[in-house]
Amino acid sequence: MVMLTESQRDDWIRQGFLVLPDFVPVASCHALSEHVASLLAAIDPSDDTTHSVFSTTEQSHANDDWFLESGDKVRWFFEDGAFVNGHLTAPLPTVINKLGHAMHDLDPIFSQFSRTQELAELASELGFTNPLLLQSMYIFKQPTIGGEVVCHTDHTFLWTEPQSVVGFWFALEDATVDNGCLWAIPGGHHIPVKRRFRRDGHGGTTNDIFDNAPYPEAQGVPLEVPAGTLIALHGTLPHWSAPNTSDRSRHAYTLHVIDGDADYLSDNWLQRSSTLPLRGFVG
Repeated sequence: MVMLTESQRDDWIRQGFLVLPDFVPVASCHALSEHVASLLAAIDPSDDTTHSVFSTTEQSHANDDWFLESGDKVRWFFEDGAFVNGHLTAPLPTVINKLGHAMHDLDPIFSQFSRTQELAELASELGFTNPLLLQSMYIFKQPTIGGEVVCHTDHTFLWTEPQSVVGFWFALEDATVDNGCLWAIPGGHHIPVKRRFRRDGHGGTTNDIFDNAPYPEAQGVPLEVPAGTLIALHGTLPHWSAPNTSDRSRHAYTLHVIDGDADYLSDNWLQRSSTLPLRGFVG
């Protein structure tokens, strides 16, 4: 049974994040990674309709149908430079950026990893009354080429009214400064959100800018953690990760949860077909 201490509850309120070591057995982390390897083996790299590059610095994917229609599918996204003239520059497993965004509902192994009693209890302790599993991502952070994820808040991309999204970030491998661990600004969730990313109504996306001033990244701290650690991230907490310039990967799994009692806006970029409604931790 998950039971946060008074100190941990205070940390969540004060800092906007929680670091919970040994939340998942390392063997389960390895099993998920091995399953993902089998999924990658089935990808046909010659199909150029799937050559979508995910980059938070260039945002080239933002108006890409492969990306915009992935809310109720399992799709893969490549690192920048993975292809030259339509051909892979390295073996496919070494140039994948991430998988997304509905593995937790469409893949039994991911569903089992995502729907545990411990995670349901943690969601309850963090204030959820009707938790719904919205989005899942398997992030590779490849050695030497794993791209930067710029400073952002999850509420910007997964907007509910009132704000309800929480990110559950699982370290499947040791995460260090060298291989691109998370960084966060303690207490930064109290800063008003500066932008909202949404569909523009014309088949693309746009950003509503509320404040152009950057987040105070100099106040950020690295969240170096061993495999099996869960980091919970408040929806308005600014966080990011640097490029992986090391020779070691930094695999992670992220699950975003919203409260079903909040309003998930119809122009959010991530949308689902009515045939795959959101579900909670049970069922």
